[in-house]
Amino acid sequence: MKMATLDTVTHYINGEKVKGKNDRFGYVYSPSTGQKIATVPYASDEEVNGTIQLAKKAAAKWAKTSVGKRVEVLFKFRQLLVEHTEELARLIGKENGKTIPDAKGEISRGIESVDLAIGAPQILKGEHSVNVGGEINAYSMKQPLGVVTCISPFNFPVMVPLAMSAMAVAVGNAMILKPSEKVPSSALLISELWEKAGLPAGIWNVVNGDKDTVNAIITHEDIEAISFVGSTKVAENIYETGTKHHKRVNAFGGGKNHMVIMPDADLDKAVDSFLGAAYGSASQRCMAVSVAMPVGQKTAEVFTKKLKEKVSKLRAGSYDDETADFGAVISAEAKQSILTAIDEAVKEGANIVVDGRNPDVENKEGFYLGATLLDNVTPDMNMYKEEVFGPARPIVEAGSIEEAIQLINDHQYGNGVAIFTNSGRDARKFTQEIEVGMVGVNVPIPIPVGYHNFGGWKESRLGEGQMFGPDTARFFTKTKTVSERWFDQSDSDETNFNFPSS
Repeated sequence: MKMATLDTVTHYINGEKVKGKNDRFGYVYSPSTGQKIATVPYASDEEVNGTIQLAKKAAAKWAKTSVGKRVEVLFKFRQLLVEHTEELARLIGKENGKTIPDAKGEISRGIESVDLAIGAPQILKGEHSVNVGGEINAYSMKQPLGVVTCISPFNFPVMVPLAMSAMAVAVGNAMILKPSEKVPSSALLISELWEKAGLPAGIWNVVNGDKDTVNAIITHEDIEAISFVGSTKVAENIYETGTKHHKRVNAFGGGKNHMVIMPDADLDKAVDSFLGAAYGSASQRCMAVSVAMPVGQKTAEVFTKKLKEKVSKLRAGSYDDETADFGAVISAEAKQSILTAIDEAVKEGANIVVDGRNPDVENKEGFYLGATLLDNVTPDMNMYKEEVFGPARPIVEAGSIEEAIQLINDHQYGNGVAIFTNSGRDARKFTQEIEVGMVGVNVPIPIPVGYHNFGGWKESRLGEGQMFGPDTARFFTKTKTVSERWFDQSDSDETNFNFPSS
């Protein structure tokens, strides 16, 4: 049997596609088929250093470019993203496994971040005070950091890089993107679109690689800031290493996102909301609903019955299968990890309500799992305590809203949470008392729109700064405050040794 020729992924450095210069590389797989489709180079320390030096040189000039001129590039870039949505979506589907409609939704959310960055002239406006004392005026300015890096995950190969980088570029920085080695191709297409939009060479760079490449980037003396999205374990390492080397770091980790269903909720709407929020993208979202938490035994019984009927009808399929509800998980290793989590939960006493471990799919070589639903899950089980990054979802009953709030607040993760209720009183109590960074009321995935800040609490985020919203401008700039006075000839020449005050 003749072997298919593998594509060769490149880096994108200083405005050009560049082949890897060493023998370190990995393979890219298509989750839908389980087959190798490309090789991806892993950049060496020398390649990383060379890229950063070129970016540093380009950043010095870009920082002096007027913000209006920079925004002109973003306008063109946004239009190109819209025009190439179909192509980007197919690249995402091919390498990530998510369905084409899901991929298009991801791209749309990424464009929201570009929309916000187009407002950089307004966001960059500083403060000004006249005559704060002694005829001194005080004002502030926001200036770019220089060269910054974004390390993005496999599950959102377009949305996350755009959310991280659009504002960084708009405010005058140069960017080094290290995409997940599992899904590198969409980053290269984005590079081409930046180039067509008129972005100067060296401002946007893509360096592919593994953890050694990441370490070379985040410890480099000319990297000023690091933005990361991935697992909590890796986020902790990125944060500790980056801050040790005096970098500004925000590192977004995992989540265990609860959906609380109150007795007065519309259970049909709650079930429909849970389906897409829990199983969309094969549950490979850090903001996916991870736990259904009905309040009260009667609510749990009715909710579970209704949910079982609909979960059992969900279909996994190829990214280009128009009838599939969601696609494959990212790798064979990920699939096995999810299966292990299900088996462990059963051994601990959980009951499988819907079993998706052996889905009926056309391509048996793909990394497919069907929707699995478990009940009788308790807070001491790993299925509840740990993030399961795949389509296996537990039901954990709470006796009251107070118990639900306490369970959620006691959890190590604090990324997102939702409550379904028709009671304004309960909604207010929940939103005020819950210790989670993003909250939805009758909204199952409370990801903010691009002009609001995104960020979890507790072990879901390390460092300050946001991924969406105006805080991205603050993260990627440094504030300089100037006190300014102009002398008249009549001003006194006396020396004053007192501490200055107004």
